[in-house]
Amino acid sequence: MNQYIKMLVFVVFMGVFTSALLVGVELITAERIEANQEANLYMAILDANDVSYTQANIADVFESEIEIIEEDGLTFYVHRDSGSISYRIEGGGVWGPIIAIVTLEDDFETIKAIRILEQEETPGLGGVIEDRDYLANYVGKSMYPELNITHNADPDDPNEVDAIVGGTRTSNNFQDIMNEEYQRYREVFDTIDLSEVMS
Repeated sequence: MNQYIKMLVFVVFMGVFTSALLVGVELITAERIEANQEANLYMAILDANDVSYTQANIADVFESEIEIIEEDGLTFYVHRDSGSISYRIEGGGVWGPIIAIVTLEDDFETIKAIRILEQEETPGLGGVIEDRDYLANYVGKSMYPELNITHNADPDDPNEVDAIVGGTRTSNNFQDIMNEEYQRYREVFDTIDLSEVMS
C-alpha cells in the first residue's frame, strides 16, 4: 500500500512539475512568437508591394510605407505609393485554420498577391495552398463579384482560378474564406475615404 502512495505522489508531482514547466516556456516564448507573427505580417504586405527591407529595419520600413486604417473592427493596410490594400483573412480549412494576407490593387477588386501565414492542410495535397507558384495563379484575378476556384478553370475568365489537384476540399474552403472575407471587408472599404492616405 505504501508503494502505491509513493507512486501516486510521484505521478502528481511530475504532473504539476511538467505543467509548470510548460506554462513557464509559454510565458517566456509568447513575446517572441508575437514578434514573429508581426514580422510575417509586415513581410507579406511589403513583399506584395515590392518594397525592400531587412530584418533590422522591417518595422521602420513598414511604418513609412504602409498606412493602417481601422474601421468597424477591420484593419486595412494601404501602401502609400500605389494605393494597394492588404487585409488579413481567416477561416476553417479541412484540418485547421487558414490565415492569409490578401493584397488587392487600388480598385479593391484585382488580386495583387496572396500570402498564407498559417495552414494545417495535408502536405502535398491541400498543403499546396501555401506554395507561391500556386498562389501566383491568383494574381490579376478579380474578387468582384466573387472568386471561383474550380477544376479546369477558364484562363480568360477574370474570376476563375484552378483548384488544387487532390485538394478539392481545401480549394472549396479557401474559396469560401476568400469570398466571405472579401464581402465583409468590401462593405466597410466602400465607406472609407483614402484621399488623405494618398496625398
